[in-house]
Amino acid sequence: MRKIVILLAVVAIAAQIGCARNKKEDAYREPAVSNLPFIYKMPVQQGNIVSKDMLDQLKLGMTKDQVRYVLGTPMLMDMFHSNRWDYTYTMQRGGKPMEKKPLTLFFQDDALIRIQGFVPPDRDEGIPGEREQEIVVKVPDWEERKGLFGRALDATRLSGKK
Repeated sequence: MRKIVILLAVVAIAAQIGCARNKKEDAYREPAVSNLPFIYKMPVQQGNIVSKDMLDQLKLGMTKDQVRYVLGTPMLMDMFHSNRWDYTYTMQRGGKPMEKKPLTLFFQDDALIRIQGFVPPDRDEGIPGEREQEIVVKVPDWEERKGLFGRALDATRLSGKK
């Protein structure tokens, strides 16, 4: 009987230790390998892309249906604040900090009364942050370079080349 009580106590302690380590921040932590410089991290783009042309079409006094036709369905429609629509765009590139571009529209009596938030650059820019600086690398012409073994073969004329 004493062995069973000791065994149950050990199992209970082990279960408590295991649960104590399972924290929320541990669940979302990236593995240490992902911080290495040669590991590729794919860009992650989420949300509504709102271009300058789309914003230029918005006029104060438009109905919700007209705004939805121009910008599309908003990313966030809060049922407690039905007069506020949030169009949010986020871009995560590699190990860089996340770019956030929020756009909030406010309505009153089914009419657009205020636009607040990020205004995208000119229409030539396209998707925010899409154009990156171009890097040109000049590569010299290829030259045949022989290693130590190749030079030794040439010196003894065993390689077959003269």
